[in-house]
Amino acid sequence: MSRPVTSRRVSSRVLVGILLALLLLGGCSRNQPESQSGTPNTAANGTDATASTTTNEATSAADQATTDQATTATTTPLDNDVALIDALGRDVAERRVMDVYERAAPAVVNVTTQVLRRGFFFDAIPQEGAGSGFVIDEDGHILTNYHVVDGAQQIEVSFSDETVLEASIVGTDPRNDIAVLQVDAPDGLLTPLEFGTSENLEVGQRAIAIGNPFGQFGRTLTTGVISALDRNLRGPEDREIGGIIQTDAAINRGNSGGPLLDSSGRVIGINTAIFSPSGVSSGIGFAVPVDTITRVLPDLLTVGRYRHPWLGVRYAYSLSERLQDVLDLPVSEGVLLVQVWSNSPLAAANVRGAQQETIIGNRRLLVGGDILTNIDDTAITSLNQLANLLETNYRVEDEITATVWRGGERFRLRLTLAEAPVR
Repeated sequence: MSRPVTSRRVSSRVLVGILLALLLLGGCSRNQPESQSGTPNTAANGTDATASTTTNEATSAADQATTDQATTATTTPLDNDVALIDALGRDVAERRVMDVYERAAPAVVNVTTQVLRRGFFFDAIPQEGAGSGFVIDEDGHILTNYHVVDGAQQIEVSFSDETVLEASIVGTDPRNDIAVLQVDAPDGLLTPLEFGTSENLEVGQRAIAIGNPFGQFGRTLTTGVISALDRNLRGPEDREIGGIIQTDAAINRGNSGGPLLDSSGRVIGINTAIFSPSGVSSGIGFAVPVDTITRVLPDLLTVGRYRHPWLGVRYAYSLSERLQDVLDLPVSEGVLLVQVWSNSPLAAANVRGAQQETIIGNRRLLVGGDILTNIDDTAITSLNQLANLLETNYRVEDEITATVWRGGERFRLRLTLAEAPVR
């Protein structure tokens, strides 16, 4: 009886042990996920911590980069605007104009003239005039307008340091309203201006004028823009000056002869005239382009005048389709020659003017002359256009090909341009 009892006790103890082992194993398996997610072992903890830290750092860097980009996008224009304005509140454009004035103003002079006019009883009465000019080299040459010094008996030039010097006329070109003066200046007084070009000017670009308005307000600066190009202006000889620059920079009486400058301080023209019913600036000023100046200047300095190229047309009609039909002409474009100057290139080539007179409606016309249609490859449409073409594109002694019609026959004549006579 005792053995069975012992055996059951042992079995019970074994069962209890097995149950405890199972409970322990179950506890371990239940606690393992908690260990991974809550309190991982040392190896797992180190790996997951590094990954988490890297992810957090990447996220922070991305967020910071986005924030920086947003900040940069928001603040950069403001920072740039601030950088463009100096401590005195002057922006880049203002500083550029100020720099141009500082460099150019000493070269601008006041030109005072004394002219003798005849009074009512034919007595000589001295009258003073005033204009502007500017230094163009270190030899004392000063550029101004012809109409400023026309007829002057005495010319004085005053500089920015109040130095006043007598000036003499070196050369003049009345047709383009240009004159060159010269002074005997002490060392260090002359600060020549640099010439630019008018070939590439565009409407809307800045124009800076410096002069002596009304002969009282020395070296006054005004600014504006180029309002138009290639205007035609009637000059002192009652002939058109071509290629004129129009500007809204304020120009008044006394500004004539002063420089028109670009934003680099280079001369792009010489201020010449204004259009104004009141006689003061109305925002429409005119300047002879610097390319015209550079073309005529060598002659003015060497021979005292500009030798204008000349073919010898004295008078002509501009053709039209109506005139072609009425006169039964072979072409509708060109100029019908009425008079040709003797001793001219055209006369030497036996080109002829009108041969007879006819009446069309209430208009008397001189007809029968040759028709000039082309100079080289350029079509001719009027006398003014012909004069401007020769003036701006050719020089004396240049050879040209003139296309001339007589009746229904066309001729190409090789001619050498002569110097226009002074009349």
